[in-house]
Amino acid sequence: MKLTGDVIRYGDNVDTDVIIPARYLNTSSAKELASHCMEDLDKTFVARVKPGDIIAAGANFGCGSSREHAPLAIKESGVGAVVAKSFARIFYRNAINIGLPIIECDADIAEGDKVEIDFDNGELHNLTKNTVTKFAPFPPFLQSIIAAGGLLNSIKGAAQ
Repeated sequence: MKLTGDVIRYGDNVDTDVIIPARYLNTSSAKELASHCMEDLDKTFVARVKPGDIIAAGANFGCGSSREHAPLAIKESGVGAVVAKSFARIFYRNAINIGLPIIECDADIAEGDKVEIDFDNGELHNLTKNTVTKFAPFPPFLQSIIAAGGLLNSIKGAAQ
């Protein structure tokens, strides 16, 4: 699987409270959550994110509370993948569980760069800077969960 998109860049320690502020957790609507994604960190995010865009960040992305709403809001906003130097463990698992591809690598990517992610070969191509960064690709069982759109969809598909 390959994904090409423009980068929206953030720094280190982006926590779940700024990904989706707690005041919006009274809804289970993914569309409603997405309409408030990142608003306490970046008021322009919702207006400028396009389907397939890629969030890039530094270390410890998704730290804070264990709310599964955070990766759901990101995915529903149209983001195709998140690339970060490291992820908080619970965010990592929640992202996989809802089918949001996340890549752990320290790539040299900046706001506005166009990148292509080759998930099968573990390569991030920065098309703007003409560089390639290698990362460990997901094992086949995680790839199948992401391809199915998340853990529940994967289980449903296996049961049929």
